[in-house]
Amino acid sequence: MFFYAWGEPMWIALLLFTSFFNYGFGMLIERQKQQKTALIFAVIVNLGLLIAFKYSGFLWDNINMLVSLPFPRPVNSLPIGISFYTFQTISYLVDIKRREIKSQRNPLNFLMYISMFPQLVAGPIVRYRLVEDALTNRKVTWDDVSAGVSRFALGLFKKVVIANIAAEMVKRYLDDGFDVLSTGEAWFGIIMFAVQIYFDFSGYSDMAIGLARMFGFKLEENFRHPYAAVSCGDFYRRWHISLGQFYRDYVYIPLGGNRRHHELNIMIVWALTGIWHGASWNFMFWGLYFGVFMVIENRLKKLINMMPMIIKRFYTVFIILFSWSIFYFTDFGQLKAFIINLFCSSHPVGINFVSDLREHAFWFVLILLLCIPWNEIYPKGSHLNTIYSTSYNYLQPVISVVLLLSSTVILVGSTYNPFIYFRF
Repeated sequence: MFFYAWGEPMWIALLLFTSFFNYGFGMLIERQKQQKTALIFAVIVNLGLLIAFKYSGFLWDNINMLVSLPFPRPVNSLPIGISFYTFQTISYLVDIKRREIKSQRNPLNFLMYISMFPQLVAGPIVRYRLVEDALTNRKVTWDDVSAGVSRFALGLFKKVVIANIAAEMVKRYLDDGFDVLSTGEAWFGIIMFAVQIYFDFSGYSDMAIGLARMFGFKLEENFRHPYAAVSCGDFYRRWHISLGQFYRDYVYIPLGGNRRHHELNIMIVWALTGIWHGASWNFMFWGLYFGVFMVIENRLKKLINMMPMIIKRFYTVFIILFSWSIFYFTDFGQLKAFIINLFCSSHPVGINFVSDLREHAFWFVLILLLCIPWNEIYPKGSHLNTIYSTSYNYLQPVISVVLLLSSTVILVGSTYNPFIYFRF
């Protein structure tokens, strides 16, 4: 709680209210006969707080365009982690209603579940049943600490050595005069944003998983090499896994899943996925963009299955990269200008572009190696996987030290670079 208050002292009261409100309603839903009524009320309160603090300004802007509102635009700072802990509390209450878990009796244990600092500010979204036993019966072993340190070191390396460097090039190509980019430079800029957002967010998830492991909590994976996906549906199952699972279990399946209104359910889920990322129409369109391609893939499933793997990968990467332009530009005028440059720019290639390609050649190779799903190419039991696992076990301490030292050296001379998903 001190850690949270250090970053956001004003909103610690909201975190405490959310925790104790849902602690009480968890026991109420478990004991009361009118469980559905209590659950609906609690979900409305949780979502109401999220909407009030995250979307009130956005709603005011859009309503005021149609009808002049008699009060000024709400101005709120976004409470740290509210998008994540709101979904955790909702999943907790729904799982109690479904009799999949029992309510937590100890208010401090429940407060620890909601305010667990490794993953509070940017996920992953942790289901209560995953940590239910660990809340009261944790066992911290040296193996857990070792594995946690190694995972944290990898996450820090992803953030500092890869994401932050990519962010510098994103700023250079997408923020500073993108309207004079050549087609190659425009694609390079959006590829760098794809690199930045993936290694930034997956790096944070690695750090959260590693820190939690050090304290005896084993969290689930949040990424599985998403840029190796062979379809939009496959990408959806590999990227921000905890959010995808939340929408699957608490929105998609209750709406009917693939049993009824399948395509409508897909569009609803993706519209919600988009708007979850921020109070702006571009996020909504980003979600609907993926929803449309999910529907197309569903209708052309047989044809897509017949396509060579390399074609499927190329198609998926192209769809993903283009989607990041929708995600990045909140201003539709800028988005339009950038898309024109993506496909029909008449500007010459700049000197900086050639220089960046030369200076970062080794860095590009490192990115490629980290994006390849080696565990899928060489699964457990294969000869090469056995050799790799054995070698890694011996080299793990050395690798962790190298990753930590290289990250620290770069951090010392760098400015503040917050995680991208802090803003969501």
